[in-house]
Amino acid sequence: MAEVFNKQGKVIVTCNRRLSPYLEQEIRELGFDIKRAFNTGVELQASVNECIKLNLNLRVASQVLYELKSFKARNADELYKQLVSIAWEDLIPIDGYFSVTSNVHNETITTPLFANVKVKDAIVDRIKDKKGVRPNSGPDLNRAVIHLHWIEERAEIFLDTSGETLAKHGYRKHPGKAPMLEALASATIMATQWDGRSPFVNPMCGSGTLAIEAALMAQNRKPGLQRMNYSFMHFIGYNEEVFFEERRILKDITDKTNLPHIIASDISSEAVEIAILNARTAGVEHLIEFETCDFAETTVPEGAGVIMFNPEYGERLGTHIKLELTYARIGDFMKKKCQGYRGYIFTGNPDLAKKIGLKASRRFEFFNGKLDCRLLQYELYDGSKDK
Repeated sequence: MAEVFNKQGKVIVTCNRRLSPYLEQEIRELGFDIKRAFNTGVELQASVNECIKLNLNLRVASQVLYELKSFKARNADELYKQLVSIAWEDLIPIDGYFSVTSNVHNETITTPLFANVKVKDAIVDRIKDKKGVRPNSGPDLNRAVIHLHWIEERAEIFLDTSGETLAKHGYRKHPGKAPMLEALASATIMATQWDGRSPFVNPMCGSGTLAIEAALMAQNRKPGLQRMNYSFMHFIGYNEEVFFEERRILKDITDKTNLPHIIASDISSEAVEIAILNARTAGVEHLIEFETCDFAETTVPEGAGVIMFNPEYGERLGTHIKLELTYARIGDFMKKKCQGYRGYIFTGNPDLAKKIGLKASRRFEFFNGKLDCRLLQYELYDGSKDK
């Protein structure tokens, strides 16, 4: 079974809802062909060694799953019989540790935890039968992870080569209030088609995620440079030389000479301090100019660029009437101070969006957690539109 590292098979790369167009773009840029794309991921053919490349490079992905087997299972007993036939002793070290995750919708299963236990039992029983010793298992995702996808009678078992989610990029030690997930921040910046060279301005920056992701993207710094542990490292057959070669490539392709003008501001000095700490951890503190001020006082460099707001939208923070005034002020600020820029506002509140007082030229659909959101694009013309 350890040949999975070199043997191409079905791979599902998952992401949060509505991020798959951006994930597909990233994967194609890495030279992979996409077999199909769906709302929460894409399917392709790859070996586990190629999954290492995917894990280290992708900004908007969640997990990289390599299929071991697909089969029919009407109930837990049939699931167990299929799984105990897999040569787990060739994949999981007897002195190793593994965990099980799942996505289960089967009428015979009342709780996914029961399905997880069945998977764990099959793996442990098989290895104990073949080797006389059983590996440890538990909930931690920082070592080998096995994923079960079981919908009605169709079951698939995967190596989750990622373990801990890829959607967090490892620099946000201080999250601040209501932070935007790193993968979502990356996708929204991709949606703006920012060139990575012109100014990027992020008022109301909070913990700094948008500005930091912009800085990382501008220098082509990949998330894999922030992380030294993945699930693929804990399966038999892993060759650390493959991992370190991929990391060396990531270092080589980082463009440290590209220094775009990135400005992040927030009225809260505490938020700015948190953002600076996060930027320092990400290795991009020197790329971002931080300002503590009301958003309307944010420096906007002359010329063309992208200005992006992620204001509160009344779900978790702030009060509605106050926010209506804030949104109106944002619209006013963009109209008067950001001419020549493309403006973007990310919000989960369509009523507040109406208070901006500008007509959006495009609307991009996203989810922030379970909240239906829009990234609104505004062309902030310098003078009249015709001009």
